[in-house]
Amino acid sequence: MPDKSVMTTPPSDLFQPVRLGPYHLANRIVMAPLTRSRAGVDGLATPLMVEYYGQRASAGLIIAEGTNISPQGRGYAFTPGINNDAQVKAWRPVTEAVHSRGGRIFPQLWHVGRVSHPSLQPDGALPVAPSAIRPEATSYTMAGFEPCVTPRALATSEIPGIIEQYRRAAANALAAGFDGIEIHAANGYLIEQFLRDSTNKRTDAYGGSRENRARLLLEVIEAVVSVCGGDRVGIRLSPVSPVNGAALDSDPAGTYGYVVERLNAFGLAYIHIIEGATQGPREVSGGFDLQILRRSFNGLYIANNGYDLELALEARRHNLADLVAFGRLYISNPDLVERLRAGAPLNIPDRATFFGGGAAGYTDYPFMTPIKSDAA
Repeated sequence: MPDKSVMTTPPSDLFQPVRLGPYHLANRIVMAPLTRSRAGVDGLATPLMVEYYGQRASAGLIIAEGTNISPQGRGYAFTPGINNDAQVKAWRPVTEAVHSRGGRIFPQLWHVGRVSHPSLQPDGALPVAPSAIRPEATSYTMAGFEPCVTPRALATSEIPGIIEQYRRAAANALAAGFDGIEIHAANGYLIEQFLRDSTNKRTDAYGGSRENRARLLLEVIEAVVSVCGGDRVGIRLSPVSPVNGAALDSDPAGTYGYVVERLNAFGLAYIHIIEGATQGPREVSGGFDLQILRRSFNGLYIANNGYDLELALEARRHNLADLVAFGRLYISNPDLVERLRAGAPLNIPDRATFFGGGAAGYTDYPFMTPIKSDAA
């Protein structure tokens, strides 16, 4: 008799190959970027990270954790960088481990802007932002989580240098063996700080109108695409998430609708949308129908936020997403694709080990025990 303890799921193309840019992904399941603070103090990827990402290579696409484009862009201790030769070299075993198991991996290029702390900045400097507005947020420092401080507003003359840091980080990522690039323009970090009128009070060419506030985002994309080609670039957006003290834009539908329409000129592989509040409710005050963004974008749509198997199957059944990203479930389930396909029980993540530490709560979660057939 069949083992009724194993739940079966209806057929779905969630587990079937899909084309993303130049790549044929093994399935439509994405490992979302997850900051775990396991890199070295010098921003170098570690052997532990090689094992961690290699374990999860059955995902159709891995989007590696937020990766600092510069020392100034860092807002969390023990996060990796991709801004010097040593960091590039340290990432190569990670990408090789994923490729050797048939996976694909993009890094998430990251500048946190004001979501940082002087103890993490070169020479103890203030973090930078479009405007000198302190966020109601915390930064993970060597001493643990500490409140963010009031940042320094960037001079207009500094912005081209930051765009160049994105371009150079993209080139470094390709040199490290990554398959493409995700630009982090979500969760209240630098690019989104420029985009929203709640955090951008500038009066120069990067502030004021919607077009000006989107200028940094579009110039960063142009720089990255010049290195990678648009079909190997994606972007993460969080149109209605108030995370990291970033109040919503006064017109999120208009602002993000404008951005997504402009993205089509670059031929990007995907947009990666946080649906609702990051790690919070999917329906939020001030929200709007995010399917509007999907319908106006020419590439693939990756859905993110609180997805489980049932919600992912529903998204594909009703064609609400092309791919589905899983975050916290990937922390404790290295073989998440196989578990979801089999309807197997999931490991419960240990929140105490989310940030910092060693193998415990990182690479020691068990893989699914193979299910024995009736004939065994």
